Amino acid sequence: MDSAALDALDELRDIHAPEPVSWWPPAPGWWIVLGLVLLATLIGLGLRYWRKKNALRESALAELAHIKTEFSESQDAVQLAARLSILLRRVAISGGDRKKAALKGRAWLAYLDETGQTRAFSEGAGQVLISAPYQSSAELDADALLAAVEAWLQTSRAGR
Repeated sequence: MDSAALDALDELRDIHAPEPVSWWPPAPGWWIVLGLVLLATLIGLGLRYWRKKNALRESALAELAHIKTEFSESQDAVQLAARLSILLRRVAISGGDRKKAALKGRAWLAYLDETGQTRAFSEGAGQVLISAPYQSSAELDADALLAAVEAWLQTSRAGR
């Protein structure tokens, strides 16, 4: 080889590899995957919360149906008022209103009206819940009382 070619070869430099690819920031595709995972997690948690809250209401409505069946067989108004009162308090406690479930008298009826967005307890058929469970016999409008309790279970913030 001639000296000019050797001089040219000496001036050549080695190939430098590029810097290694950094792990941060991730490629846009990984951001999309992360967003989808977060979205799926939030949807899953929301469904779980919704099912749990609806389970309380569905359980209470099933208990109410059982109470209706027993009342249609026995026609015991005192027992009906007592069972409905217990059911309403259990739902209030399960819904997180433990202190409110301890209310008595008109305060309890006002709480039921407030959470059920109704007046059926303090001004309507629900007034018997104060005294009927403690009497030997009671006169009450069973259909109106059952309808008020069912409406409260459907719309109440306490059972959600």
